[in-house]
Amino acid sequence: MTISTVSCEPFEGQKPGTSGLRKKTRVFMQPHYLETFVQSTFDAIGGLEGKRLVVGGDGRYFNKDAIQTILRMASANGASEVIVGRGGLLSTPAASNLIRKNKTDGGLILSASHNPGGIDADFGIKYNISNGGPAPEGVTNAIFENTKSINEYKTLTTEDIDLSAIGTQQLGKMTVRVVDPVADYAELMGQMFDFDRIKALLAGGFTVRFDAMHAVTGPYATQIIEGILGAPKGTVINGVPSEDFGKGHPDPNPIWAKPLVDEVMSAEGPDFAAASDGDGDRNMILGKGIYVTPSDSLAVLAANIHLAPGYSQGLAGVARSMPTSRAADHVAKSLGVECYETPTGWKFFGNLLDDGRVTLCGEESAGTGSDHVREKDGLWAVLLWLNILAERKVSVAEIMATHWETFGRHYYSRHDYEAIDSDAAHALMSATEAQFSTLPGVQIGDLTIEAANQFSYDDPVDGSVSKNQGLRLFFESGERAVLRLSGTGTEGATLRVYLESYEAPNGDLTKDPQEALQPVIETVAELIGLEARTGRSAPDVIT
Repeated sequence: MTISTVSCEPFEGQKPGTSGLRKKTRVFMQPHYLETFVQSTFDAIGGLEGKRLVVGGDGRYFNKDAIQTILRMASANGASEVIVGRGGLLSTPAASNLIRKNKTDGGLILSASHNPGGIDADFGIKYNISNGGPAPEGVTNAIFENTKSINEYKTLTTEDIDLSAIGTQQLGKMTVRVVDPVADYAELMGQMFDFDRIKALLAGGFTVRFDAMHAVTGPYATQIIEGILGAPKGTVINGVPSEDFGKGHPDPNPIWAKPLVDEVMSAEGPDFAAASDGDGDRNMILGKGIYVTPSDSLAVLAANIHLAPGYSQGLAGVARSMPTSRAADHVAKSLGVECYETPTGWKFFGNLLDDGRVTLCGEESAGTGSDHVREKDGLWAVLLWLNILAERKVSVAEIMATHWETFGRHYYSRHDYEAIDSDAAHALMSATEAQFSTLPGVQIGDLTIEAANQFSYDDPVDGSVSKNQGLRLFFESGERAVLRLSGTGTEGATLRVYLESYEAPNGDLTKDPQEALQPVIETVAELIGLEARTGRSAPDVIT
């Protein structure tokens, strides 16, 4: 077992996005590709000598091989200990919890989140810092700079080590500690929620269905929902993690989880249904006959979170990503707490959480979380909903109706135009922004533009500034639209158009969202020249 220094050359394009580096799996499988990025990461954090890490992933194709590579490199770079989930499995929120609980120096999480898995699909890797959250831009920028000039990396010449059994073993001078991936996370959930109250709800005939989408949350949901909370066997479906996610798309939305949506919308459907994604950090919430948008879910959780024992003191504040609807803002105002608007990317919530300014955070892309970890957490959101339902003893539909009657309804939708030619997508954004100074007061269709700007975020904790975070259009009658190019895809560009229209409590709260949003949909399409510039007359995905 000897340390080897391997010569290499830089690979172009190893720039981490909002959730790390994501590429096609075969790209990562190229000789030296993963190694150059991992060594660049180690170098960006001042080396690994004497440091401790958490390593795990969502179980997708290449996960096991990548972990073995990382373990060899960590040992060769002087790490003292790496904590690994058994079989290489760790959900992203569980990894965050292990980093925090064990006070490690950080961790590497292997996932492409909600993207498909397989040799011809997607893979990803990201570095989380010692608070358990994604690396901030200062770190990711340093990683990227290192990838441009790297010429060697360190590794061990050794066989793979066994990650199937819990316990410790040595890899060179480094200790590898294999842990139960679920145990510590389940313990944390038990400290935050009233499991006895939820057990009573389920024992009383309240029915639940949880779709793990053949992804990493399967073992977590099975142990907690069926094991600890006593839900009938079969409550968790698609619960065994698969390298290709059952040849599906592990994105918890009404498109990719359509069988679950169809079931809960049927007369015989469960009272409550939910799903999570590839790495377990996203969630979809449904009740009998109703789909709850992520933006509405965040607002409802903000209004009711005090019902869970772990949050009995209420909220210090709320934070949402800029594209997320402003529904949570109304709740925060009623509670007398601040609602922070940040760029997209969970890393922007970290400073606010660490500084005690907020308790609850959320994104329109189905991510919700709190100060218990520094990642969004799909199963946590599901358990919080169950705790609220157990306390209030009403249906999901009744909770939503009461919420809208109190705060008004933010009709909201996201339209995704996927795999657009990258040059065309960037040209569309540039041309739209170039009009901004002349847009206030301009009427298009039935709507008049009040303001238009490029979102920039000044971090209130460390003073850092994040520019060019999305184009915003505000209308005099209260509508809003946001345009962003996604940073989480692996080919082409995805144009995301976020659409919002507010209806006061005394207005019509029962309209179809796409119908309610039609004026702003048409206005935005005309303003940006959508079809002419992209060749698309309709979105690929509507959520």
